[in-house]
Amino acid sequence: MDIMEAISSRRSIRAYKNTPVDDKTLSTVLEAARMAPSWGNSQTWRFVIVKDEGIRDKLIETALRVGNRGFEACRQAPITIVACAETNRAGCRDGQPLTDKEGYWFMFDVALAMQNLVLAAASLGLGTVYVGAFDARKVGEILGLPDGFRVVAVTPLGYPDEQPEVRPRKELSEIIFYDRFGHK
Repeated sequence: MDIMEAISSRRSIRAYKNTPVDDKTLSTVLEAARMAPSWGNSQTWRFVIVKDEGIRDKLIETALRVGNRGFEACRQAPITIVACAETNRAGCRDGQPLTDKEGYWFMFDVALAMQNLVLAAASLGLGTVYVGAFDARKVGEILGLPDGFRVVAVTPLGYPDEQPEVRPRKELSEIIFYDRFGHK
């Protein structure tokens, strides 16, 4: 599958088969994440691969709202990937922010790595869904994150057991401006 096909066909998957993901396929997905660009090539991302059901159950308990379908999907998928970041590196020099973003560039870097990860997964016939609304500190405690690291994102990874409908996207003419905002 080429990159544009992966981009246009990728959907958030919340129902998974119990088919295991082999180590070679997992490595391919993680390699795609590793190759993402980052601020100053800081590569602040770290990924915790959770296969243990007990740990997954503890992660699910950190959901901040009842019925968090993303975390419920983690219960079905054979793998849960927790994306973490080393703080005070991206967008910083000597631990001090270089911009008004207060050292939060690691969020952008992890988002780029996660985008590579989910697109690679889609190209291999795997499903993912970005999971939000969870207690990141509790997840960090469960996973034993050291000081200087933060949990940023979570996704289940597995073979889809659903085919979500294609949702309409805005036209380019609705989102593109030239030279100044609002100029067509």
